[in-house]
Amino acid sequence: MFEMISSNEKITEQDILDFEKRHNIALPEEYSHFLLKYNGGYSKQSVFQISPDEGNSLVNKFYGIGDMQGNLDKVMDNLDGELPENFISIGYDPAGNEICLGVKNSEYEGEVYFWVHDMEPDSEMDNMFLLNNDFISFLNSLLEEE
Repeated sequence: MFEMISSNEKITEQDILDFEKRHNIALPEEYSHFLLKYNGGYSKQSVFQISPDEGNSLVNKFYGIGDMQGNLDKVMDNLDGELPENFISIGYDPAGNEICLGVKNSEYEGEVYFWVHDMEPDSEMDNMFLLNNDFISFLNSLLEEE
């Protein structure tokens, strides 16, 4: 069962609406609930499988909204034009790769992907690996480090 060890300062629904407006996106409902409850932070369970060939990685930290390290606004600005359209980064791994979420009203809505930053893709999604079909299932699939 997913458990956060540390989370950021609480936010409101208005904070999420303001974020969505600033970036002209709509966040999936499950992720909005996660932000309202935890607003990012560190989880007790962090290990996930990228793919059988790529092996495992772990979530270093989930990003949040507000004035903190791992600020979603700064991440959006830094990754502008890097990630495929219709994705936001919601966290990162120790190698600087991003855990991404399909935004609302897109063909990838709610799906969780792993973006490998140093893999040169032939097409837009070549360096994206599907981790889970929805955010809650992704959180529940995370394992503790051994």
